[in-house]
Amino acid sequence: MATPQEKLAESLETLKKLQDGGVVAIRAADLSRVHRERLLKNGFLQEVMKGWYIPTRPDETAGKSTAWYASFWDFCAAYLRTRFDRDWSLSPEQSLSLHAGNRSVPGQLLVRAPKARNRATKLPFDTSVFDVRATMPEGKDVEENDGLRVFSLPAALIASSPAYFENYPTDARAALAMIRDASEVLDRLLDGGHSTIAGRLAGAFRNIGRKRIADDILSAMRAADYTVREQDPFESRIEPVLLRPEAPFNTRIRLMWQQMRSPIIDRFPAPPGRQTDIDAYLERVEEVYVTDAYHSLSIEGYRVSPALIDRVRGGDWNPDADEEDLEHRNALAARGYWQAFQAVKESLGSVLYGENPGTVADNDHGRWYRELFAPSVTAGLLRPADLAGYRSGPVFIRHSMHVPPSSAAVRNAIPVLFEMLTEEPETSVRAVLGHFLFVYIHPYSDGNGRVGRFLMNVMLAVGGYPWTVVPLERRDSYMAALEAASVQQNIVPFADFVTELVTEALEGRAAAGVPVA
Repeated sequence: MATPQEKLAESLETLKKLQDGGVVAIRAADLSRVHRERLLKNGFLQEVMKGWYIPTRPDETAGKSTAWYASFWDFCAAYLRTRFDRDWSLSPEQSLSLHAGNRSVPGQLLVRAPKARNRATKLPFDTSVFDVRATMPEGKDVEENDGLRVFSLPAALIASSPAYFENYPTDARAALAMIRDASEVLDRLLDGGHSTIAGRLAGAFRNIGRKRIADDILSAMRAADYTVREQDPFESRIEPVLLRPEAPFNTRIRLMWQQMRSPIIDRFPAPPGRQTDIDAYLERVEEVYVTDAYHSLSIEGYRVSPALIDRVRGGDWNPDADEEDLEHRNALAARGYWQAFQAVKESLGSVLYGENPGTVADNDHGRWYRELFAPSVTAGLLRPADLAGYRSGPVFIRHSMHVPPSSAAVRNAIPVLFEMLTEEPETSVRAVLGHFLFVYIHPYSDGNGRVGRFLMNVMLAVGGYPWTVVPLERRDSYMAALEAASVQQNIVPFADFVTELVTEALEGRAAAGVPVA
């Protein structure tokens, strides 16, 4: 007779076959009742709604949202296919956000379908799908985006409401920047006689610096005897030089940088000034190492103590210990942090001696990452190839509605981030946006938060600010501020959070009688 472990293994094998086939949204009919109940009981399945499930991990605390947010888009694509076959599409506004590279999980996903019921279907964690019986785009105006049926970019720009440009300016501008010529939208504007929409799009294109497209729309509509009045749908203007014809996620990075600069500069404390005694500055950084390592590792979920950190720093650890030993894994993380910290100190030295901090971080951040996980390679927990570079697959942030870009988009976006860091004149902007956008892009499979905090402190050093620790006891505020910046495009909470920590670090240094420069 099979043991409970053998029965569970059999059920897991069945689940694996579904996952290997690309199935994320699992219907009750996909599994036998026995397998389904066994997997639910052991935490390998999570019920989304009656008759629908998603795979999950048994080590995720019950009631946590990670599995759902990671599965959201794939689940909705499969669920909508089952309900409406191919006769549906996302709303034009949601379509535009996806075209613009924004895959954050919305509170409510708006769907159009001829057989819609005009009501919401509740989903986990206060999300829902609202299907509405509304006009569908013509066949040429529907595309597939990772299984999701969306309005084509030109059709979405024409069909989106004026409020979208006010409420989601980053997405709207990033989408507009993807249009290379007025002809992409003019045929639809002329065929539909959309004079009001033409005026709105002309104003929108002029707002982002695409004067020629704006003029071509106006002249073509007027030549066809339409009365067109140009109107800018945005509430603010931006520097048009930032918007280049490039990948949409790259445009998002440039737009967010432009829009988030002022709130940071307005609230950050004045820089103490470039350090004259560089050796003394680096000594103070070394003095804060144990505190920084304890808080940074604890934020990431490692169970470490100052005593363990000190012991590991001195080499009193065994890389060949039992790999299942939790203390051993914590020691590996602590050793990796120490090695990375030494590499970061070298980067600090380069910055303090006058090298451009963006260039230094661009050249050195890969080494910081490799040092973080080198002990795990030595212990056999990771392969050397795991440290080869940026991730090659998707990654999800625990409990976050923000979905990081694809691995292909990462390779395009990271150079843009370091370009912005290199060109930025304000230390405060470099520090806050360097940290935020690094974890927003999430280029590595693990260690992004630690590297982001290293990056922040290397940028702070340029202005003479002290090394700033993010305390474990403020983790919830820290993560909530990053979430607001990622999902709502609101940098103010994170700017306030970093400002408060830097101010406290400055006050602590002043109380200790340490010279400011």
